[in-house]
Amino acid sequence: MAERSPGPLWIPAPLGRAEHLALFGEPARALCPRALGAPRPRGALARLAFDPAHLGASARQRLAAAGARFVPRPHGREELELRADTLAELGADAGGEIALFAHTWRAAASQAPPPELMGILNTTPDSFSDGGRAADPAAALEAARSMAAHGAAWIDIGGESTRPGAEPVSRDEEIARVRPVLEGLARSPVARVSIDTTKAAVAALALDLGAELVNDVSAGRMDPRMLPLVAERGAAVVLMHMAGEPRTMQAAPRYRDVVDEVTEHLRGRVAAALAAGVPLERIAVDPGIGFGKGLEHNLALLAHLGELRSLGLPVLLGVSRKAFLGTLAGAARPDQRQFATAAAIALGVAAGATLLRVHDVEAMAQVLAVARAVGDAGGHT
Repeated sequence: MAERSPGPLWIPAPLGRAEHLALFGEPARALCPRALGAPRPRGALARLAFDPAHLGASARQRLAAAGARFVPRPHGREELELRADTLAELGADAGGEIALFAHTWRAAASQAPPPELMGILNTTPDSFSDGGRAADPAAALEAARSMAAHGAAWIDIGGESTRPGAEPVSRDEEIARVRPVLEGLARSPVARVSIDTTKAAVAALALDLGAELVNDVSAGRMDPRMLPLVAERGAAVVLMHMAGEPRTMQAAPRYRDVVDEVTEHLRGRVAAALAAGVPLERIAVDPGIGFGKGLEHNLALLAHLGELRSLGLPVLLGVSRKAFLGTLAGAARPDQRQFATAAAIALGVAAGATLLRVHDVEAMAQVLAVARAVGDAGGHT
């Protein structure tokens, strides 16, 4: 059988679905993010529509020397055209979205890391899910030890509630809530520690006390010092999509295409992290289920979670006990949503989620074990 010609153009997945269709018409439906693993024709051209603000002069000169063409696009965008094999050789210094694009190209051929559980440890008195049961430091440390014993690779410590309608707390209050737990885990480590905060001062304290990851629901937007701090300390960061802020985020959220808009927003935040000096290998993304999304938005993001994998970065999924699961399952109380959470977690693992942020670690460890075994049997990464 004669080898089919690959054609002159390969359109990589980092272009969003809507942008694919706008640029290349209906045939582009076939070039969905799942095509990332397909063989790339040698000598093919790769294209990326990007924001010129995310590309410095030195990066532009380097790309031009490598044979790149820059084509103006509407709405202040540009289009980069470059040979695929040249693109794959670019490093993080290529700048912003281009570096992310090159990373995605390389990551498509690599195997995703196995998914891990992240146990939720809220040290707040007004947590939506557990009513502040871990607000006492001794109880919080015991909860952390229990989660680690049942399979949590990470403990995510938060001192400020981000539930819908939550009021912000001061930096000093948040530090007072998390410090005793961080100090206790520093003295007696049981798992890797993540700090759930939007404040650079709180993150700095946590990193001083052994935390390795900053889980920022604002993706560095609420505190301009956050991303430079992460870069300076060599920490990892989770960048999440949130519409508005916790107090207002559930006030009639609207999207034209929630999957495309969330992916585009996260691509921009990754570019901002790169510009601040955070290495790509220390960045993960989170679609922000329940953060400024209605029921239909949450379902769309879960159904198309694989499209976030088109960024080539680890994906954190936080669905545990959330209200939309209660709506679907008829479970009014958060502690009644374990089975609904298990279903969402299994689907998330199948779609490529890498970090699974959960309350019920022991039960979700069983879900993860079965979902991974089925994926392995089917040859999925």
